[in-house]
Amino acid sequence: MKALVLERVGELAIRDIALPEHVGENDVKIAIDTVGVCGSDVHYYTHGRIGDFEVKAPMVLGHEGAGTVIEVGTAVSTLKVGDRVCMEPGVPDPTSRASKLGLYNVDPAVTFWATPPDHGILTAEVVHPAAFTYRLPDNVTFAEGAMVEPFAIGMQAATRARITPGDVGVVTGAGTIGNMVALAALAGGCSKVIITDISAAKLKTAGQYAGVFPVNVSERTLGSAIEEHTGGWGADVVFEASGAPGVLNDALRALRPGGCVVLIGMPPSEVPFDVNAAIAREVRIETVFRYANVFDRALELIGSGKVDLKPLISETYPFDQSIAAFERAAKGLPSDIKLQIKVATARG
Repeated sequence: MKALVLERVGELAIRDIALPEHVGENDVKIAIDTVGVCGSDVHYYTHGRIGDFEVKAPMVLGHEGAGTVIEVGTAVSTLKVGDRVCMEPGVPDPTSRASKLGLYNVDPAVTFWATPPDHGILTAEVVHPAAFTYRLPDNVTFAEGAMVEPFAIGMQAATRARITPGDVGVVTGAGTIGNMVALAALAGGCSKVIITDISAAKLKTAGQYAGVFPVNVSERTLGSAIEEHTGGWGADVVFEASGAPGVLNDALRALRPGGCVVLIGMPPSEVPFDVNAAIAREVRIETVFRYANVFDRALELIGSGKVDLKPLISETYPFDQSIAAFERAAKGLPSDIKLQIKVATARG
């Protein structure tokens, strides 16, 4: 089966590779239609590892996907052949303590597409548990279905923040995840969200959404925006989605007393953190690692029309140009939010 394979750091190939094809009684087989290019995919391509996860053998990339069910296991009653679906890429051990606590995203035994040593989905067909496969509403396209996975991260962040209706939010970083967080925060009850970046193009995209106020921090300070929007009181919740070193303390200073900071972006190394400032104002700190129990609600928001992710799709590449898509993503063009690959083009 042809797939986009990361052979080693900096080397991709579209070639045949043996992948699991057996459909268990609780599984479905899916013909992949669209796959998003995620920052983690690109990081494996350019660096070969993320934290303790290291690519030690050829690995198929991709974990943000949507497609069509083409086979169902004998015990599956929730899906049928022909259903258009998106897939939650992490599969935990249902007997683990983390899963029993509802924290299956941090289950040490979780398998996750395109996280070593597990293959991803930039290939024609995949087998996946039906329990982690979700039928797309008729009005949701495959392209939108492939955006549910990153939007679920935004949903997890908004859920962890425990937003109160009318809250003022701040998101640092206007990339894919920053935009997803901003939209989830608005859907969760924020009255407005200030989003920061140094890319005018990314901020222009974010500013298309009602309730999102872009701030270019290369031209003005976040503090001045906080003064404008809250009278200097501070934001109720700040989502740090950039992973940029040094931003964390800026996030703390943007918070009101008793506010919440949600850490989403992963910095490349240890970062300074003003513990005293956090303690003096009783700041609540939450962290996000992927998501748990939000995929279905993310899909419902998209299907309802309350969240429109289509403006975030920068360009879609045919499968035979997958390598070009990754080369572009690795350049980090300031105008790009989300690149996608139309795997279905490989089948004609």
